[in-house]
Amino acid sequence: MRRKQTGFWLFILPALFAFVLVVLVPAVKGFYYSFTDWNGIGKNAVFVGISNYGKLLSDSRFWNSFLFTFVFALCSVICINAVGFGLAVLVTNKIKGANLARTVFFMPNLIGGILLGFTWQFIFVSIFEAIGKNTGMTWLQGWLSDQKTGFIGMLILLCWQQIGYMMIIYIAGIQNIPGELIEAAKIDGANSWQLLRYVTLPMLMPTITICTFLTLTNGFKLFDQNFALTGGNPAKMSQLLALNIYDTMYGTTGWQGVGQAKAVIFFVLVVAIGLIQLRATRSREVQQ
Repeated sequence: MRRKQTGFWLFILPALFAFVLVVLVPAVKGFYYSFTDWNGIGKNAVFVGISNYGKLLSDSRFWNSFLFTFVFALCSVICINAVGFGLAVLVTNKIKGANLARTVFFMPNLIGGILLGFTWQFIFVSIFEAIGKNTGMTWLQGWLSDQKTGFIGMLILLCWQQIGYMMIIYIAGIQNIPGELIEAAKIDGANSWQLLRYVTLPMLMPTITICTFLTLTNGFKLFDQNFALTGGNPAKMSQLLALNIYDTMYGTTGWQGVGQAKAVIFFVLVVAIGLIQLRATRSREVQQ
């Protein structure tokens, strides 16, 4: 018994040490610095109470970024899950080339966010612009030059990256549905729509919970794609919350403490929204 316990701690200690050093200690320090006038470099920081949080509340850019992020996360959750589920249903219907389709749809998830951002920036700014000029389609010109096209561009990028990943999770959920349930529904005369609505979707609720949680938190935490694709431009109107915090920390002199306060509020918001979503979707899960 002691040998098992010793082996357990020997395996877990390196990961636990890395977690404490890289995640827990910086988080505690960041929370402390949010109540100080820390300059981002030195260790000397004077306690200023909640004044940083007061500055945060009066920062219109923060609230603009929050609203922009909320709408973006909501749209990304709907688009990614709807398309990912649709593709999962399609490739599990024993069509030709289903295995190849799974690989192709999943591949964008393997590409880093920064690389994806610059790749799609080239597509939107150069390729779309050239096509628009040569064909007279003015709506293809000037992409990423305003908040609307920046929003749509980031949504396209994130959907292209994550739909394949969610598709794989939905495929696993669909394949886990007991075959006798589907056969019984067919014997009772259920058509394809009734089969989807009354059998597939209820049995997929645990999978929907996972996918919704992942897409929701990813939408709120998005940074590298936003940084590479739009950089928050024009005039910081396409800044998501993570990029706004970064810009406050490294782009505004003397506001490092405010940046830490924003990070604390951001953490609380993401945790709260994630827990609410988990509670809402888990209440609809069907016990198998």
